[in-house]
Amino acid sequence: MSPQDIVGLVVAAALLVYLLAALLFAERF
Repeated sequence: MSPQDIVGLVVAAALLVYLLAALLFAERF
């Protein structure tokens, strides 16, 4: 895997975690 592929996976994972956290935060309040 090239560095660009690794960066892409990290960014995608971070976005998924951010979206999940935003959904949980919205459900709590």
